[in-house]
Amino acid sequence: MPSAHDQLKSLHELVSKSVIGQEHVVETLILGLLCNGNVLLEGLPGTAKTRSIRSLARALKADLGRIQFTPDLLPSDVTGSEIYHEIDGKQQLDFSPGPIFNNLILADEINRAPAKVQSALLEAMEERQVTAAGTTRKLPDLFMVLATQNPIEQEGTYPLPEAQMDRFLFKINVDYPGAEAELGIMKLVRGEESAPASVDDPIDQAAVFAARQEMHHVHLSDSVERYLVDLVIATREPSRFGDKLGGWLETGSSPRATIGLDKATRAKAWLAGRDHATPDDVRSVVHAVLRHRLILSYDATADGVGPDQVIDEIITQVAVA
Repeated sequence: MPSAHDQLKSLHELVSKSVIGQEHVVETLILGLLCNGNVLLEGLPGTAKTRSIRSLARALKADLGRIQFTPDLLPSDVTGSEIYHEIDGKQQLDFSPGPIFNNLILADEINRAPAKVQSALLEAMEERQVTAAGTTRKLPDLFMVLATQNPIEQEGTYPLPEAQMDRFLFKINVDYPGAEAELGIMKLVRGEESAPASVDDPIDQAAVFAARQEMHHVHLSDSVERYLVDLVIATREPSRFGDKLGGWLETGSSPRATIGLDKATRAKAWLAGRDHATPDDVRSVVHAVLRHRLILSYDATADGVGPDQVIDEIITQVAVA
């Protein structure tokens, strides 16, 4: 019987075969799965965001629920609603579950729907349950929201509120692939047209649960723990680290970011086959954990400074104890 580590490596390889030129996307999706977190992917159309998520569902023995967010979507289209039935002359209302009652949820173009519909996901993302028609229903043990969005400067989009952004463990920026990767994509799609992609032996969900248990045994030294916390504190007290950083940040990250960074660091070390985490593990995941949890100042926006540049500066200023 393959170990949980071997099976998660196989899962990574299976997804990578279908998603070319986006290695950081594949790895972050696997990390999100290990951390029992939700993932937001942002990028222009055609950058394999939806394909990445579908490939993950196909490589894992998991049900995929897809929600195409549009301006006219209703909350009940996400959570489900009660349906009137008449059976043998007896009238009754039965709950019809919405697409949220699946293992992996593809929330496609989540910023196309207004806040009322976006908020229908809040309880599911945090408490792993849904309250509809006056009843609270538990979601599957393996549950993960994978949302995609186009950049907010495009017309017809609604920026996600900060409270919902904070419920995503990771935010991944998806860029266009390079020339060689694009050549590989073209050949891959051409081959799939004659022989559709399939996975003969998908990874069982039990491997994910076993991996999560093993992650608890990954050790963080006192200095790594302090370094991790100091990075988050620097987003709240940026003036301590220079006028430049202090002028860029308006609001920093919540304690949820610290918890997420701890989980992501341990998951990164576990995937590398180590029983301890290093500062490099922290630095490798800190951008994905923090970039959507920062509110930049007007000066930063006016100067064209983005979240990743702010995080780069924080890494430069914060030392390992």
